[in-house]
Amino acid sequence: MKPAPLRRFARLKAFLPAAVSVLLTLPWALAPLPLLAQSQPAPSRRIGVWLTNSPSPLYYDPARIDRAVRELADAGFNTLYPNVWSRGATFHSSRHAPMEPALAKANPNLDPICRFTQAAHRRGLQVIPWFEYGLMEPADAAVVAQNPDWVLQRRDGSSEMAMHGKPMVWLNPAHPGVRQRFLGLIGEIVQRCNVDGIQLDDHFAWPVELGYDPFSRARYLAETGLEPPDDHTERSWMRWRRQQLTGLLREMRSQLKRSGTLISLSPGPFRFAYNHWLQDWELWALGELIDDLVVQNYAYSLKGFEKDLNQPALVKARSWGMPVEIGILAGFGGRTPAMATLAQKAQLATSRGHGVIYFYWEGLWGLHAGEEGPPYRQAAFRQLHQSLSGPLRPPPPLPLPRR
Repeated sequence: MKPAPLRRFARLKAFLPAAVSVLLTLPWALAPLPLLAQSQPAPSRRIGVWLTNSPSPLYYDPARIDRAVRELADAGFNTLYPNVWSRGATFHSSRHAPMEPALAKANPNLDPICRFTQAAHRRGLQVIPWFEYGLMEPADAAVVAQNPDWVLQRRDGSSEMAMHGKPMVWLNPAHPGVRQRFLGLIGEIVQRCNVDGIQLDDHFAWPVELGYDPFSRARYLAETGLEPPDDHTERSWMRWRRQQLTGLLREMRSQLKRSGTLISLSPGPFRFAYNHWLQDWELWALGELIDDLVVQNYAYSLKGFEKDLNQPALVKARSWGMPVEIGILAGFGGRTPAMATLAQKAQLATSRGHGVIYFYWEGLWGLHAGEEGPPYRQAAFRQLHQSLSGPLRPPPPLPLPRR
């Protein structure tokens, strides 16, 4: 039987054309994955949650952070994914980007990610900061104004995209300046707080309609002898841009290898991720560029959720020798599933060998706890997580209304 670190490599050789497989047999490709340098061992099955500053007061008060970590540990969570990069800003003093304005105003010395990590490690939880906005920047960000050649463009020369209620642009993962800044942000996060890993998501991407900016055009012409085709879905053009994104991920892997930092990725379903964002997470997993895969499955209905669990790439992922979790919507805005539905989704995911990661903290028993209310939901999540290793019990009955 092959040692675990080489199993995905062997599958990748069978998956790729012969010429590429030859390249992968070079000595650098055979280096084993590093062990985690941090003291918290990886759980046998992750039960995690994404935590953000928006919409939530969590990041601005150390007592709130400590209480949240204590409640999550008591409810059976073992992994936290706190947002560390959002809307072009960090949650600490950075050499590469401005501090998040609300934190700078409320408590600039707090450093919530380090606070989360210290509190979590005391309770045996892992912390994997979530690099939420990836290669996106607000269109009016200073880095965009100062470096217009870093910005990807459509064929008509436009660059803005409406994302999260604000005009955003995407920085070019092929540009050396973008790569240096991106890797600087990642390295800064890892070195500061002794975290257990870093997570990228569907915003670590190259939107398929972009790539017609002067830098990308010139580089594609230099490497292929061709001008980019007018059709942004032309397969060789898509493949070239995907390779640039993969190159940045490979560079990140090389940088983090020295510290043994886990790399987690949280994409959407495979076909959508590749066709819209040029994220080839199957190739990245098989090529051992990521250590942990969290596939988002935010289908509201139980039927839709189960259908998405059966997508071919996700079914195959169970044989890749790496942890695979499912991202589940716990509650956000007006969308808060009933606890009974969440319990059934968690059971479906774990019955297929997956861990579960909930989006997001305030949807558990916080601001978006729904009609069931925080006390009921908190008790129900504790009971649910105790049951995940065995037969699932129904959540406790709802309390009788006061008259």
